[in-house]
Amino acid sequence: METALYLIPVELGETPVSQVLPSYNHEVILGIKHFIVEDVRSARRFLKRVDKEINIDELTFYPLNKHTSPKDISTYLEPLQKGLSMGVISEAGCPAVADPGADVVAIAQRKKLKVVPLVGPSSIIMSVMGSGFNGQSFAFNGYLPIDPSERTKKIKQLETRAYTESQTQLFIETPYRNHKMIDELLRTCRPQTRLCIAAGITCPEEYIRTRSISEWKNAKDLPDLSKIPSIFLIYKDK
Repeated sequence: METALYLIPVELGETPVSQVLPSYNHEVILGIKHFIVEDVRSARRFLKRVDKEINIDELTFYPLNKHTSPKDISTYLEPLQKGLSMGVISEAGCPAVADPGADVVAIAQRKKLKVVPLVGPSSIIMSVMGSGFNGQSFAFNGYLPIDPSERTKKIKQLETRAYTESQTQLFIETPYRNHKMIDELLRTCRPQTRLCIAAGITCPEEYIRTRSISEWKNAKDLPDLSKIPSIFLIYKDK
């Protein structure tokens, strides 16, 4: 295994590691003693799910979240610069995608250190795959504004882009506000605009459905999404 900063995906939800992560990831993880992580406790639990025999006490963890100072982040790659491989672990899915891990990857790139992204589940990519929308041009917009008027304005902007640029628009919401988001989309978007709701991807409760806004208004099969991470995608009517 060559010395590098390895970007290590984490399974989504309660999906068994063996179902979504290749065996090569396991080999890489066993060769790393230094991990940059979004949350130390969840990272430790993830590593134990990968291999129960891992000696957690032999590992060093560097927390990387919104509270981490730029000064601390700038020192995190010192082991890598000394020839020791390091891993980046997110809370779920792929690190550095809508994730603070991007900051340390940027530093590694500036320092010309080798960065190796590993294969794993990405809810963003998988939702595009399952939507039936344009997979050649799409944009992930993260969280929309909380203010109702600003959120409505943003939804209309994204819908316009879907039509004028033929670009799939993706965004997310805090799970307990998922149903408010759906209600807002049904009120704001054109009847013919297509909406895909992709929830619990790779998990037992996985739900991926694409319908027009008018069809969603009459749908009776929407599950309770108040505790399930979901991605919303909108695209123009074909």
